[in-house]
Amino acid sequence: MPVPIFVVDAFTARPFRGNPAGVCLLNGPAPRAWMQSVAAEMKHAETAFLYRQGETYRLRWFSPTVEVELCGHATLAAAHVLFERGFLGPDETARFATQSGELRVRRTGTGLELNFPADPVRPVRAPAGLQKGIPLPFSFVGRARFDYLVQVASAAKLRKLVPDYDALARIPCRGVVVTALSDRKEYHYLCRFFAPNYGVPEDSVTGSIQCILGPFWATRLGRSEVTGYQASPRGGMFRVRVEGRRIAISGEAVTVLSGTLEDPSRGRPADHRGSPGRA
Repeated sequence: MPVPIFVVDAFTARPFRGNPAGVCLLNGPAPRAWMQSVAAEMKHAETAFLYRQGETYRLRWFSPTVEVELCGHATLAAAHVLFERGFLGPDETARFATQSGELRVRRTGTGLELNFPADPVRPVRAPAGLQKGIPLPFSFVGRARFDYLVQVASAAKLRKLVPDYDALARIPCRGVVVTALSDRKEYHYLCRFFAPNYGVPEDSVTGSIQCILGPFWATRLGRSEVTGYQASPRGGMFRVRVEGRRIAISGEAVTVLSGTLEDPSRGRPADHRGSPGRA
């Protein structure tokens, strides 16, 4: 039986902008190797796999090469599919059971709002290879749960930055976040994210790094709400509100492709004969 699969551009209201994610709707657990193969075939930064489990959805994410512990844009994409296709009502909250605990997504008047754990950074000395990988003067270096954070002084140089991916790949972490104070009044900060260890040299628009950047910039700017822009070639905007140990990340999404995965020998496809999304 075919497995429903979608491609959703996240953190954008326009097709072919933001960050594309695969969303695969299952009717129950699927083999890890099969999900990894699907993600490699999709070639997006992440593909989300989810199925109904009581009142929540079990959610896992895979890059083309590894399973990841937290992903923002693919979570936004998964929730978008559930709301758009009627698996959840407009006033319901999408609840996901993940390796990073429960994540929630609700609809707002302007799109979707993710509720994620905050991930404050601690100052550290730059690890070997970081300066070679990010050839700009550092204003700050910090370490969060998965990533290193580097602050640089120039937004213009951040946009033009050409990293050394081989050097970054030798650093034991998920990836490196590079950020600067924005030089444009519509944003408080700019960022880019490099994760060659996870098969994603540069991610287009990364929701999970806002768990770091939201608290980081909110503290420095004396605000509870900040707006950021990821200055990748596709680009995307974030609105982040810090709520103690949690943060709210707002964004939009648009479906650009829907179809079925023709592989009846793997996984358990979603059963659409009953109530939407109820396994």
